[in-house]
Amino acid sequence: MTTATPVPEERRSGGTGWLRAAVLGADDGIVSTASLMLGVATANADAHQVLAAGIAGMVAGAMSMAAGEYVSVSTQRDAERADLQRERIELREDPKGELEELAQIYVGRGVEVELARSVAAQLMQHDPLGAHARDELGITEQGRARPVQAALSSAGAFASGAILPILGALVVPVGARALTLAAVALVALGILGSLGALAGGANWRRGALRVLVGGAAAMLVTAGIGHLVGAANL
Repeated sequence: MTTATPVPEERRSGGTGWLRAAVLGADDGIVSTASLMLGVATANADAHQVLAAGIAGMVAGAMSMAAGEYVSVSTQRDAERADLQRERIELREDPKGELEELAQIYVGRGVEVELARSVAAQLMQHDPLGAHARDELGITEQGRARPVQAALSSAGAFASGAILPILGALVVPVGARALTLAAVALVALGILGSLGALAGGANWRRGALRVLVGGAAAMLVTAGIGHLVGAANL
């Protein structure tokens, strides 16, 4: 009798963490940089000022994203380490109680009591801390907090989005820079939203629409403020 070879199943949810961070960073880079440049452009600034604002916004935004992500993920890492240290102490001081605690977790998930205790005992023999980290604390190796990686990824994602409106401002005539900035940003946002939705298995039109609406609103507001400031200075 032969056993069937398991067929690998395609799952999209396992990559949602990095996908969320990448889409958020790139979206923020596009919207904030394009909005900043539009505000400066509609305030009757010259091309060099618009470009300088874009570059400054990209650098400041990337550094801010990196710093914020590093602090946030470092806090998560510290909490994970504290929980794991407490778990080590409990395993050393009360191994029987920890075994029963792990078994009850499986019972709560629908496993019969004796089978749950047997599974818990085998897992405790193999890797007691890993078993409790995964099933009691919800901490896995794949999901562990990595502050430096998160900071670099966020900064890179922001910069990759921010560079698009900057490049758009470099290649267009001065008189058309505001419209070109808006068009480049909206096209980039639409593509980003579509790709993010497709990667997550969702409808690409809905993904594009939800980022376009927010981005267009932000650019419209900043362009209006820039126009008012420019008119007041005439």
